[in-house]
Amino acid sequence: MRDQGLQSAIESVGGISALARALGLAQPSVSAWQRIPAERVVSIETVTGLSRTVLRPDLFSPHAQSIDIEPIEAMRADVYTLLSLTLSKAPDASLLKQLQTMPGDGSPLGQALHNLAGASNHDTAPAIERDYFNLFIGLGRGELLPYASFYLTGFLHERPLASLRDDLRRLGLERSGTMSEPEDHMAIVCEVMATLIRSGSPGILLEQAHLFDRHIKPWGSRFFADLEDSANTAFFKSLGALGRLWIDIEEEAFALA
Repeated sequence: MRDQGLQSAIESVGGISALARALGLAQPSVSAWQRIPAERVVSIETVTGLSRTVLRPDLFSPHAQSIDIEPIEAMRADVYTLLSLTLSKAPDASLLKQLQTMPGDGSPLGQALHNLAGASNHDTAPAIERDYFNLFIGLGRGELLPYASFYLTGFLHERPLASLRDDLRRLGLERSGTMSEPEDHMAIVCEVMATLIRSGSPGILLEQAHLFDRHIKPWGSRFFADLEDSANTAFFKSLGALGRLWIDIEEEAFALA
């Protein structure tokens, strides 16, 4: 029996098929859920507009969500969510339209966001979808494998994945049995980071630093550099440049903290 949070999400978008399409998942996967997997909360909050306190009240209490996080922390969470959404599936026309409105400034990060906004307007959704397919899916496999295990060992489902699963279990984030991707996919790790930042929990900065140091820093810059070099569209080249810069910014910030 589905819990109320999942049922509310399904009803808000008009059914299981609509929710699956919005998340880029197969309908049978979503149909098998009894509740929303923790690593999908941020994405579902984005596509439905429902608060995470409604979607998973066991993980996100109303009291915790009443705590306002600092603007810089909200910005960090937004960047991680942007990376997660654009790496988990090819962005559709609706998401591209939203990205076109991103403001930029004279800072390196502001310029990277400005470039991605411009690329979202320059490239068409079908062209970006083709590039996403070639990069991450392909005929047999894509040009890039966005998994920590592959980047750190040359193989999938290796020790980096097991280590990440240990840390996610410690944080109370369990893998859904219907999840199609290993948890060490860059999109999923970025989504977890966004969730930790937005939680506003005391001492959460230490958990963020731990997750970043163990599961993003060792391979993130290489992955985003490869994305920038391998992409055919301006969109994914700009996304690679943004991701590479963001890893450098976060690494420096955690070192100072």
